Amino acid sequence: MPRSSANRGALDDLLVFHELARSLTSTLDLNSILRTILEYMERFINADLWALLMVDPLRQELYYVSREGAEDPRLADIRVKVGEGLAGWVAHHGETLIIPEAATDPRMADAASSQSFAVRSAIGLPIRGRKGTHGVLEIFNPHIDEHSDYTVAFLHMLVDYAAIAIENAQDIAQVQQLTITDDVTGLYNARHLYAVLERELEKARHESKSLSLVFLDLDRFKLVNDANGHLIGSQLLGLVGKRIRELCRTTDLCFRYGGDEFVILMPVTTREEALRLTRSIHSNLTHSVFTVGKGLELTIGASAGIATYPGDGRSVHAILGAADKRMYSVKSTGRGRVEA
Repeated sequence: MPRSSANRGALDDLLVFHELARSLTSTLDLNSILRTILEYMERFINADLWALLMVDPLRQELYYVSREGAEDPRLADIRVKVGEGLAGWVAHHGETLIIPEAATDPRMADAASSQSFAVRSAIGLPIRGRKGTHGVLEIFNPHIDEHSDYTVAFLHMLVDYAAIAIENAQDIAQVQQLTITDDVTGLYNARHLYAVLERELEKARHESKSLSLVFLDLDRFKLVNDANGHLIGSQLLGLVGKRIRELCRTTDLCFRYGGDEFVILMPVTTREEALRLTRSIHSNLTHSVFTVGKGLELTIGASAGIATYPGDGRSVHAILGAADKRMYSVKSTGRGRVEA
């Protein structure tokens, strides 16, 4: 049970800090780190409510983190704009905000109205590292006394250490992402395909579900390189990869297999569904106009073959081989079609 500052000694605080530091440095998994932050903050100070929000840099919003360390599904629809409210102000300024009287501070209006209890006071602490502010720790109605300066100072040390752990985890995740990503198209690479396909096949076997895979090859792509150079060819490949990703469902996984070959993995998808989806993707892709270089506009044809588990095989190589064989059947009989 957490204790107030008045009943807690410096040695107790040091032990809390030591335990937190050891826990944070024992993992590079971001969700585990966020879960640890919440657990240890609650041990350090009494409050009516704690909340941890992480910054979504693309949307310039903050989202709530659950006790499991991931985005809280119960609060998935609640996002806080950077610059708005308590958490938004802290994220924007990168500074701690202490509000002793919530009723008189306009930044607390939304927070006060959304809670089931009366919000009297609040503290917002930025989780800020060398790369900026990654999140905000909110504390509503903290039970602090004459030792409040000491408590806030110690909280600053804790969130600083948390920021280091978060940045380390993000750096490792970024390096891992680079090892599975094709640098030309931004899609997953062939190495990752084999690992993912093995995993998805096992899942399909366990759940008795279908799984489909599309092998797509660009038609006469060599002519693009011969006529315009490899730089233009690489730019076109990047745009094609992006377009394929846009045309697929969010549940589909897209890979650059190599050269001008792409693979689309469609979990829980029958042959009939895959054929319908792939024909739509193929039609939209081949009717797309890609602008490369200095205003050069190009279109591209494609041939595609589909294989489905379990009908076409039960192993990685069987599924890939069946889709590849159908794709080459299309290539040898006129190109520009989808075969299942």
